[in-house]
Amino acid sequence: MNMALLLDTLRLAQSTSRARLAAQVGLNRSTVSSIITELLEMGLVCETELQASKNGRPGMLLELNPNAGCALGVDINVDFIGVVLADFTMNVRWRRHVRSNPEAPERVILDQALALTSEALAECDRLGLRQLGIGIGVPGLVDEESGVLRFAPNLRWRNVPLREMWARRFNLPVYLENDANAALLGEHFCGVARGVDHLFYLNAGRGLGGAVMVDGRLVRGASGFAGEVGHMKVESQGRECGCGRRGCWETVAGQRAVAVRVAERIAAGEKSDLLSDLSQGDLESLTFAAAVEAAEQGDQLACEVLEEIGGKLGMGLANLVNVLNPQMVVLGGALSLASPFLLPEVERVIQEKALPELRQGLRVEASANKDDACLIGGVAMVLTRLLREPTLVRSAPVAA
Repeated sequence: MNMALLLDTLRLAQSTSRARLAAQVGLNRSTVSSIITELLEMGLVCETELQASKNGRPGMLLELNPNAGCALGVDINVDFIGVVLADFTMNVRWRRHVRSNPEAPERVILDQALALTSEALAECDRLGLRQLGIGIGVPGLVDEESGVLRFAPNLRWRNVPLREMWARRFNLPVYLENDANAALLGEHFCGVARGVDHLFYLNAGRGLGGAVMVDGRLVRGASGFAGEVGHMKVESQGRECGCGRRGCWETVAGQRAVAVRVAERIAAGEKSDLLSDLSQGDLESLTFAAAVEAAEQGDQLACEVLEEIGGKLGMGLANLVNVLNPQMVVLGGALSLASPFLLPEVERVIQEKALPELRQGLRVEASANKDDACLIGGVAMVLTRLLREPTLVRSAPVAA
C-alpha cells in the first residue's frame, strides 16, 4: 500500500525529492527511502538531475520512469479501430487509426483489431520496453467481471468474449470497459477531470454513451451496465435508434442527428452551398466533422444546427445534473471537436433547467483527450492497476 501511495504521489507531482515525498505522504524518511530503493530496482522510478537542498547538499529528484514499460489502449468503435502504445508516463510512442466497415462480419473487424494490437506490441519490443497490458474500450454493454461484450447496439454484436480473445492471443493482462467508462477513466487520470471525483462524462461516437464517477469510483450499477444515457427516451415516437426502439436521446442529440437536421432544413427551403459541397450532394451522409468544418468557416445553417443540438444535449444533461449532482460534466468524443458551438448552448440550458442547488459550482468542459479519449482510457486502465499493485509488473529487462 505504501509503495502504491508513493507511486501515485509521484505520478501527480511528476518530479520531487525524497524529503518532499516523505512529507507529502506522511511517512518517515527511512521508510520512503527503503521503498524508493525497491522501486528503483524494479525500474518503475528513476532519478533525475541534482537539486540543491536547504543545507546546501545536492539531492536527486525522483520521477516515474517512462521506460518502465508500455501499455496499449484499443478502441473498437462502430466505423474505426484505434490503437495507441504509451509508456509508463503516458507519452504516446506509437499509434494507428484505421477505418472499419460496420456491416462487415464480426470476425473481420476483430481480426483487424488483433492485427493492430500485434503491430503495437512489435513496436514495444523494438523499443526494448516491457509489455504491461492491454486496455480495450467498446461501444456497448460490457460485463467487466467476465470480460464479455454483452451487446453493442450499433455493431449488432452479442456475447463476444473480448478479454479472453486478447489474453489468449497475447498472454498479457487485459482490461475491458464500455468506451464511455474508458474515456472517463482516461480523463480522470490525465485530462480535464484530474482530481475531480464526482463526474459525468458524455461520450459521442456513433451514438451517445455516459459514464458516472462518484467519490472517485466508477458507478457500474447492479448488472454492471450503468451509463447507457443515449437510450433515455425523449420522444414518444421519434426516429428509430440502433437499439431497436424509437425516440432515444442519441437520435436527437448524437452525431447522426446533425446530418438529419441539416437535410430536413434544406428540404424545407434553406440553403447552404458549403454543406452541400462537403457532403458531395448527399446530405444524409453528411459527417459530424464536415458540419463542424462548415461552422468553423462561418456557415450559418451549420452553426444553427449545432446550436440546436447543443440545446438538446443541454436538456438531457440538465436532467442528469439533477439526478447525479456532479462537480463536472465532460463532453467527449466527437462532441469535444464541436465544443465552441455546443458548450454555450449546453451551459445555458443547464443553467435554465437544472435546480440551482445542484448546478452550483458545476463545470462543463470539453475533453482534453478529444478523439483519443477511449484510447487514453485503455492505457489508464492498465497503468492504474499497476500503480495500485506495482508488484504485478513483470520482471523483464528495462530499457536504459
